[in-house]
Amino acid sequence: MTLPLLPKATAVWLVDNTTLTFDQISDFCGMHPMEVQGIADGEVAAGIIGKSPVLASQLSKDEIARCENDDKASLKLLAAAEKYIKSNQEKKKKSRYTPVARRQDKPDAIAWIIKHCPDVKDSQLTKLIGTTKNTIAAIREKSHWNWGNITPRDPVLLGLCKQIDLNKMVEKVNADREKEEAIKNAKPKKKA
Repeated sequence: MTLPLLPKATAVWLVDNTTLTFDQISDFCGMHPMEVQGIADGEVAAGIIGKSPVLASQLSKDEIARCENDDKASLKLLAAAEKYIKSNQEKKKKSRYTPVARRQDKPDAIAWIIKHCPDVKDSQLTKLIGTTKNTIAAIREKSHWNWGNITPRDPVLLGLCKQIDLNKMVEKVNADREKEEAIKNAKPKKKA
């Protein structure tokens, strides 16, 4: 399920302006029911101004009324809002910040990937790990300034990438390798 853009502000508005259950609001906003109850009690989100999901074109009044009449029903975003929110979430995935504490692990992750998948392209590594081509080249050539302290470690376990992204990269490298081998093994046609 796709969540509203401002889940806490939306939850505040739903608590103040509807008779929806805490479970319905928490399910829609991606929050814990106790947190929604805290909003209702005034203990959580005290300074947050409620944002109407109806005015934001995320929900219709009919959808809210339908769920108010049926405690087990779940709120559903309008199709246009869901499309907009998904596109914003995809944009957020592109920009990635690596905390300072994790940056020192990047050479270890690069060494691990090069060890287990030596055919990987530098451009693929820069995209996956978020490093520079100079760093990758230095690790490949074993001329990195900290080469003595680099130990190959799994980038997923280090928190530098997701397993799905690593698998996609490995599949792409394997597919590229198979294409190259097929081209090399293709027999040239004899001219008649």
